[in-house]
Amino acid sequence: MQVAILAGGLATRLRPISGTTPKSMVLIEGKPFLEYQIEFLKRAGITDLVLCVGYLSEKIERYFGDGHKFGVTITYSYDGNNFLGTAGALKRAESLLKEYFFVIYGDSYLFLDFQEVYANFRKSNTLALMVVYKNNNLYDLSNVAIENGMISRYDKTNTTGDLRYIDYGTLIFGKHVMDLIPPDQMYPLERVIVDLILQREISAFEATERFYEIGSHKGMDEFRQYIQKKNG
Repeated sequence: MQVAILAGGLATRLRPISGTTPKSMVLIEGKPFLEYQIEFLKRAGITDLVLCVGYLSEKIERYFGDGHKFGVTITYSYDGNNFLGTAGALKRAESLLKEYFFVIYGDSYLFLDFQEVYANFRKSNTLALMVVYKNNNLYDLSNVAIENGMISRYDKTNTTGDLRYIDYGTLIFGKHVMDLIPPDQMYPLERVIVDLILQREISAFEATERFYEIGSHKGMDEFRQYIQKKNG
């Protein structure tokens, strides 16, 4: 299995820390967050990683190199001179991606059986799968509805507060999803997901354990507390 990690964002919510440090390199108990991600992927048996990088990417590459020291293989895809957004970054990496691949956000720490998720995806016969969690606006604003095992709505604003699930930070795409993304343009994953919903081509898998994220100072503090407790 292969995982593409979206690690090129500007991390505006983490300023001033992100002024000189890419989000993936934010230190949690003395270790970059991305290293924690790589460790949970390696425990899951996933060692083929594509890092979609942009902002301050040289700091990520200098630390992780080709991944050999961490027991994985890392290939890099670069946004270039223009910020491409989450889907645009995946499109740039298209030549590096396999027929089926996971996508995870560069600020998410997850608890998943990736083999089980992949098996459910293959059974679904859909172009894509999104892992969701019944969040009820607890850890962040819920943004997903599911119906009969399919994603039926995706709304990151959720002004009515009526959604129960949240995007868990993990997707599986078949390579044909790349056809929905224009090349060399700023393009968000949200638009791809909405297109897949309209085509009824994105199934759902419900995670049972909460996730952690470092996209905000609050999330970063919660993850730090988790690591401190885990390390005892």
